[in-house]
Amino acid sequence: MTRTVYVNGDYLPETEAKVSIFDRAFLMADGVYEVTSVLDGKLIDFPGHAKRLERSLSELDMPNPVTTEELLEIHRELVARNGIEEGLVYLQITRGAPADRDFAFPDPETTPPTIVLFTQNKPGLAASPVAEKGIKVISIEDQRWGRRDIKTVQLLYPSMGKMMAKKAGADDAWMVEDGFVTEGTSNNAYIVKGNTIVTRALSNDILHGITRAAVLRFAEEAQMQVEERNYSIEEAKTADEAFITSASTFVMPVVEIDGAPVGAGTPGPKARRLREIYLEESRKAAV
Repeated sequence: MTRTVYVNGDYLPETEAKVSIFDRAFLMADGVYEVTSVLDGKLIDFPGHAKRLERSLSELDMPNPVTTEELLEIHRELVARNGIEEGLVYLQITRGAPADRDFAFPDPETTPPTIVLFTQNKPGLAASPVAEKGIKVISIEDQRWGRRDIKTVQLLYPSMGKMMAKKAGADDAWMVEDGFVTEGTSNNAYIVKGNTIVTRALSNDILHGITRAAVLRFAEEAQMQVEERNYSIEEAKTADEAFITSASTFVMPVVEIDGAPVGAGTPGPKARRLREIYLEESRKAAV
């Protein structure tokens, strides 16, 4: 079955979708994106993703070609047309395609933004067997640009980090800057010490995760303590548990860091419980 995708106002078969070679996302990585999960045919945390999208666009002085209401309708239409029960909706907005390549921003009055959306079918997204065994991570130097709070399409180094992890026989990498963990290659990172969830505080250094915000709220509601502070890989190795969060993995236990087991080397009770709570509450609030 050929997917239906959305390009600049049109719903098209994926085989007919085209974007100009002069699009600035292609030439300059001048674009932002969001990924929204779908469970039971409904969108998870959509308001948070829409709000972060607005912030990313504003930080880059890039116009938004659609309203939040229009964006919701496009998401729902793509989910319906592609029959997605569990999966993802990818959204990308770029500064558009001027007549030629230039470092200077084009005039938004004459160069409209490019907007593209497509779905990914992921059966078993919630009941992931990976979550039952946990993942292994390695640590790498964080060599990204300084505005990681903007969700841009500049993903080369995170992709390199994924490949470093794969080469080392691990699943992902935690990035380290000035001796402290920033985040994973495509996720926020946490450790658990007793009844306390520890994660890096929000700043320009990390992405302001939508799943992160929900999970920390659920943790506090479940009488867990939350500390937003820096921590090192050495401290993480001595933690009782560790986990990551993202729109596509929800809450995923981490059982090994740089070859050293975390806690008992199996998914811990706090991470397991937070995953259960997140999935249950997110399904209730899905749109």
